[in-house]
Amino acid sequence: MGSIRQLHARFLPHRRHLLNIAKFQNYSMLRNTAAHIDLSALRHNLEIIRAMAPNSGVVSVIKADAYGHGVSAAVRALAGTDIFAVSTPEEAVAVRESGWRGRLLSLEGFFDPEGFALARELQLELVVHQREQLEFLRHHGGLEKGKLWLKIDTGMNRLGFRATDAEAAMAALEAIPGAGSPVLMTHFACADNAVHPLNKAQIECFQPLRQAWRGEVSMCNSAALINFPDTHSDWIRPGILLYGISPIPGQTGHALGLRPVMRLVTELISIKLCKKGETIGYGASFSCPRDMTIGVAAIGYGDGYPRQLGNGTPVLVNGHAAELVGRVSMDMITIDLTGHPSASVGDSVCLWGGTLPVETVAERAGAIPYELICGLTRRIRRVIN
Repeated sequence: MGSIRQLHARFLPHRRHLLNIAKFQNYSMLRNTAAHIDLSALRHNLEIIRAMAPNSGVVSVIKADAYGHGVSAAVRALAGTDIFAVSTPEEAVAVRESGWRGRLLSLEGFFDPEGFALARELQLELVVHQREQLEFLRHHGGLEKGKLWLKIDTGMNRLGFRATDAEAAMAALEAIPGAGSPVLMTHFACADNAVHPLNKAQIECFQPLRQAWRGEVSMCNSAALINFPDTHSDWIRPGILLYGISPIPGQTGHALGLRPVMRLVTELISIKLCKKGETIGYGASFSCPRDMTIGVAAIGYGDGYPRQLGNGTPVLVNGHAAELVGRVSMDMITIDLTGHPSASVGDSVCLWGGTLPVETVAERAGAIPYELICGLTRRIRRVIN
């Protein structure tokens, strides 16, 4: 395998570092807004996941920069996994750059000869999900040192061969020189809702293919891992669970014995007294029902903190409950400091993590936790603990 530095130069855009932050670490004016990443929690969560499916291998999904947690940190903490999985070539390069030399799966496979060449260089395993990929492999052979995974669409109607075409695709893939023993896989559309009828339909669609297949099988994402233990099979593919977050609406990772990996924090940068009847923030959406002490904290939608979070959204000031008032701005939020008489500029504000589940904040935003953790912008420093 060529050096990662050479691959980076060949396949990725040039990166320009405009500022060496290390020079300025001692300057007190640096914005104290960061996502603290607990590597011990990642390791703990992997152990919990293995206990959920003790007879299955674990494919740890670390796409989207490890769901916003930082791929290098995730690779270090999850070194005990069996396989890592990513979506894009850039993500695959980042994992190899982080030092991982084990099995690495590309969930979207490849789309052109360059992508296939990179897969060979990086020794990736590839998901084959469409006819064009099969045709390419027929002419060029399989991977030199990587497995192929065959994806069957059982009802998601996204990627994969239809079940009616599965047997032909299975035979074609097995006939490709260098294909090895492919893994048969599918993906659930509604596994977070245990009673949705599509779950039963997908399982019934896949079952005869699973029984006829001579090789390994993979069905479960995080939600299916919880709700459908009979589908654990040879390989499970946890994503959000690794980061201490439940994919099931109304449930937190804590209820599953998981620990939150990310804690998003900032600090108070101003405190002011507002009179009864005065309004706060853009659109004057909050009117003070009484004289109030208002704290201003250094985070906003420019950092990925959702603008749609409204009055009453919970935060923690010095570890104690408080609430948002007024609209989220690009760089700031405003907080009702009633009940916090000793609060002062520089005090800690936690937006999610620890005793404030990101699942709770996502529900207030009308979103899912994935959106919040993946949506943090580059302005948020990652502090690895």
